[in-house]
Formats: sequence, structure tokens, C-alpha cells
Amino acid sequence: MPRQLSVGLLGQRFMGRAHSNAWGQAGRFFDLPRSVRLACVAARDADELAPFAGRWGWERWTTDWRELVAADDVDLVDVSTPNHLHAEPAIAALRAGKHVACEKPLAGTLEDARAMRDAAKRAARKGARTFVWFNYRRCPAIGTAHELVREGRLGDVYHVRATYLQSWGGPATESSWRFRRSTAGSGAHGDLNAHLVDLARFLLGDEVAEVSGALAHTFVKERPLPGGAGTARSDVDDAALFLARFRGGTLASFEASRLAAPHLNANSIELNGSKGSLRFDFEDMNVLRFHDARDGARLGGWRRIVCTSAGDHPYVDAWWPDGHLVGYEHGFTNMAADVVRAVAGRRPRLPLPDFADAYETQRVLAAALRAASERRAVRLSEVR
Repeated sequence: MPRQLSVGLLGQRFMGRAHSNAWGQAGRFFDLPRSVRLACVAARDADELAPFAGRWGWERWTTDWRELVAADDVDLVDVSTPNHLHAEPAIAALRAGKHVACEKPLAGTLEDARAMRDAAKRAARKGARTFVWFNYRRCPAIGTAHELVREGRLGDVYHVRATYLQSWGGPATESSWRFRRSTAGSGAHGDLNAHLVDLARFLLGDEVAEVSGALAHTFVKERPLPGGAGTARSDVDDAALFLARFRGGTLASFEASRLAAPHLNANSIELNGSKGSLRFDFEDMNVLRFHDARDGARLGGWRRIVCTSAGDHPYVDAWWPDGHLVGYEHGFTNMAADVVRAVAGRRPRLPLPDFADAYETQRVLAAALRAASERRAVRLSEVR
């Protein structure tokens, strides 16, 4: 009987639910080298925590994250707290010899992210692994895009065009940790551009050399407090845009907004190359559009590929019959399965981001904010 992977979760809100579902479902759909045990969940709200644990199958709960991190029966600590609360428990867990999975962005500040990267490097010498929940890498269509680029089907990639547009952050949206720089680090930039930068780096297999033309703006400066108890200042960006040049010469544009109605969760990326192009939009997440330049002017154009064929598209063989679509939650479950494989010494279906990888994305985010505030191009060599 293979040994279990016992997981401890920090956080019970949106991402806590997504991660709980992923850990609970991974072993039901994937043939994994280790079964997953939902050992313990920690969060601050005791009144909500007990019902949460019962609903999602956690064996026990605690309001003290240190108790979870120190527990002998927890192998992996999953950090799904607000951004400013990533570093301390993640580093403590690594010091305790645990594997750590962390929500994105890696941290609220570059300094915290650097400390997490360095702690992960030290812990890796003793066998601890780190992972970051860039869940969109695990969409079958994105996995197929990754394979097409690796197969040379796009040739030399000239352009990356990436946008992540939402509309939930209007003036009526209540204040929360997401709208405070002290807790979030940034707004749409760290929340949404983090995914775009990761996807661009993942698909290209290349690193950003320079960012320029950056803009970040706060349109809604005061937000209502919950319960009608007045208003609170919002000091993070509602929208952020920037340009980038990759080391290999690819030019890229990135745009993130929480005020782009009627877009709901339009995470999209397009690559244009010498031999072909591809594009993906999460609002149609099962579809990848591909253009093969060899088709010429007579037959050329976007080909619509529904990425739901087992054996042809990543992860699909674990789910439903061909043509039956997958959704948002499946990306998390696909990643949980890959994490279990990696911890067991097996190869994940697609490359997993670790703390060192996510730190490179954080450097790009930091460079873009510096470029916006200083109104100049910033080379990545300036951001360490």
C-alpha cells in the first residue's frame, strides 16, 4: 500500500475551497503513487472553520497555523492565505521539513518572495519540494499550447499578447484585503498579471529581459466597508499595463483590469510566430485556436481545437468522455495530482512552478511597478 501524502491547509475562503476540492478529488480521478489525506486545516475564524472542515473532509482544524506547521502527521503545507501572510508560514514549514504549496503571487513584496525562494533552496537540500498554484498551466488547452511550442510548430515567436480582464471591482465592491497595498502588495497587477507573466514564461520557455511603457492606475479610491460602516481608502491599482522584451527577442504586452466590463474572467494569451500562431481565452477554456502558416493564404486562418480528447490533450484521460468539457476547478485538481506525483519522485504531466520559478515572475511584476512609478524602461538585471 503506497504511503499517504498528508496535507495541511492554511485558509478557508475562496482559494481554501478550491484547494480543498482539488486535494479531495485528485485521488478519485487520477491513478496516483500516493493517496492524499486531508489532515488539518487552519484559519482565524473558529465559528466558520469547524463547518468548513466538515464540509470539505478535513480530519481536524485549528486556529493556530503554527500548530499545523509543527504537526508530525503533516507532510505538505498548502498556503492559501492573503498575500502578506504567505512568507512566515511557508518559511516555517520549510524549516520544519515540510513540502510547501503556495498561492500566487508568491508574496506581497519582492523581499518576502526572495526570502521564500532562499528558504526553499535551503530546504531542497533535505528533500523538501515547493510548488506555486499557477493553476491555468493545468488547463488542457494551455498544456496543448505548451506542447505545440515545444514541437516547433510556431517557429520563432515574435509576439506575446496577454490580457486578463475582469469587471467585479467597481465602485460598489466592498473593501477587503485585496484593495490594500499592505496586505495584497498590488491590485489587478499582482492578482492577474501574475498569471499572464507565468503563462508567457511557461509557454515560451524564456525570461523577460526588460519592461517598459508601464502604467498602473487606481480609478476607485474609496470603497464601502462591509455592513455599511463607512468607507476605506483603496491604494492598489485597478488596472495595470506594460510592455516587455524577452531575452530571445520576443515582444510582449500585458494588460490586467478589474474594471473591464463586461469581461468576467477573460484570461487570454496569444503567441504569433514565424510558422504559426495560437491563442487561448479562459472564458472558452476548452478551446485552443491555432494557425499553421504552412496552410498559406488560401486555407490559412484560425483552427478551432476543442481540447477534450483523451490521449491527445493533457489531463483529459482522467476526466470525462471525449467532448465533455472541464471547468475552472479541474485546473486545481490537475495540479494537485502533479504535486503528488512530484513528491513521490514521479514526473508531473507538465512542468510545475516552484518558489524559484515564481520568484522570476515576481521580479517581472516588481519591474513593471518600478517602470510605472519612475516612467522609464527597467531592465530585469536591476531587480534582484
